[in-house]
Amino acid sequence: MGQKVLIIGGVAGGASTAARLRRNDESVQIIMFEKGEYISFANCGLPYYIGGSIEERSALLVQTPKAMKDRFNIDVRVQNEVLSINKDEKTVSVKNHISGETYEESYDVLVLSPGSLPLKPPIPGIDSPNIFSLWNIPDTDAVKGYVDTLKPKRAAIIGGGFIGLEMAENLHDLGIEVTVVEMANQVMAPIDYEMATIVQNHMRNKNVQLYLEDGVKSFAYNEGVTSITLQSGKTVEADMVMLSIGIRPQGELAKAAGLAMNERGGIVVNDYLITSDPSIYALGDAIEVTDFMTHQKAMVPLAGPANKQGRIVANNICRRKEKYHGTQGTAIAKVFDLAVASTGMNEKTLKRLGKEIGKDYQVSIIHSKSHAGYYPGSTMMAVKLIFELDGKVLGAQIVGYGGVDKRIDVIATALRYGGTVQDLTELELAYAPPFSSAKDPVNMVAFTAENILLGKTGVAQYYEAVGFDKEKTVLVDVRDLKERERGFIEGSVHIPVNDLRERLGELDKSKDILLYCAIGLRGYIGARILKENGFENVRNLSGGYTTYSSVYCGPENSKDLNCVNCIGVPKETADFNESGEAK
Repeated sequence: MGQKVLIIGGVAGGASTAARLRRNDESVQIIMFEKGEYISFANCGLPYYIGGSIEERSALLVQTPKAMKDRFNIDVRVQNEVLSINKDEKTVSVKNHISGETYEESYDVLVLSPGSLPLKPPIPGIDSPNIFSLWNIPDTDAVKGYVDTLKPKRAAIIGGGFIGLEMAENLHDLGIEVTVVEMANQVMAPIDYEMATIVQNHMRNKNVQLYLEDGVKSFAYNEGVTSITLQSGKTVEADMVMLSIGIRPQGELAKAAGLAMNERGGIVVNDYLITSDPSIYALGDAIEVTDFMTHQKAMVPLAGPANKQGRIVANNICRRKEKYHGTQGTAIAKVFDLAVASTGMNEKTLKRLGKEIGKDYQVSIIHSKSHAGYYPGSTMMAVKLIFELDGKVLGAQIVGYGGVDKRIDVIATALRYGGTVQDLTELELAYAPPFSSAKDPVNMVAFTAENILLGKTGVAQYYEAVGFDKEKTVLVDVRDLKERERGFIEGSVHIPVNDLRERLGELDKSKDILLYCAIGLRGYIGARILKENGFENVRNLSGGYTTYSSVYCGPENSKDLNCVNCIGVPKETADFNESGEAK
């Protein structure tokens, strides 16, 4: 018999390690310990089972102990909790929760895949009976049972991350009134503010109540209803509460064993996923990884990287010496009708690292159709590309109704291999009218980025159209009159792009000319006309009025019912409509 390998924890990382290990070596003795009842389940699918999109609970169970034994000859011990690790003796102490006995098991190699746990801060009243987290199958059964039996009418989601928004959608689909409370000034932390406002406006149009920049002060339970007092003093009444505040790594076992840990409680590993003990590997949510873009240490709890790490750990146990090259954080979520995706770095990260837009990096935002506009069913997507001044792609974010996943995957692939804006312009992507346009949105955002880098026109971001100095800057609306009648940026003058050549005399060449249209295309054409006619200081508003109005004219501004930045734009319309056009 070959090596004896013990694996602590299943789900994505541990189960992937075990299966790959067996495929690599039939002689290895593999024992997997799971303190719970389930070794491998689709945790990303849990909200959709509660909402009814996934009808059968059994569909969530990816593997069972019997199936792992029959196919891979793996000794799976559920409800067996590893209590401690003795590195010197190379043994673990295990408690069998079925029999109550405690026993020792030796190993040649130990693999830690303990995962993470949802955060539960010490907020007064947080242990109320109608407050839930959603992290595993027992959590799912508790939430599903509560919803199906008691049929709550109002739900509050605490936290606006991936799981929180997925739960908001699924509870809403069940006819429950939903409120989301988020301490930050936006939902979906991986994307930047102007992209998040599209999501927030869409959620509010679905009658989801959002409280941003507000945290929970206390919970008070009374006869089936929890009253939530926010830090602002506002109160929210709910029949059920879902906590989605964040997660923490389950690193206690590793820490007690004396393994190297980071300050966030994550297990420190090297490039080969080996801990400070050469006989112990670790992977998944509990480990510290290298951020692929910044090369800094980070905690990135994603299922895709965990599965890949499992494969690498198994290969390394079989002496293949394979490195894990870092996590770039590619992610996507469904939020009602929208897909929200990101990869690589966002602007918040760049600013935190001391980088400045225009000096260290640039941004291009476009609004492009998912496929040829003349073929029925095309919808709009907002694409944000972030890139260095030498053209290297740093990150991207996409929000839209269709085709978002394939576009973010294309950019994620280019990013992984050090791709540039020029590389994206040259990509030959599949085209037929039902699937794309001859110029795919990936090509289009790269074309606009290339124009910025080549100096074809200057670029301005949405916030630069607010509070500008009218003595130095002229803001020009180049849209048609009917578009302007539906709303415009305060302080702008109106010269439609087709009239621009005949009305050049109305503009002062000594001033900074900032143009905007609906999405940026006519603004760029106008900028080129001005540049060719001797105007030097010309910039085009990236993303046009669509991006601007998403930030300043939508339900986000419900705090101020008289939005001073825009004229005549109904707040409820600052969103994409069902055909994907900006309303």
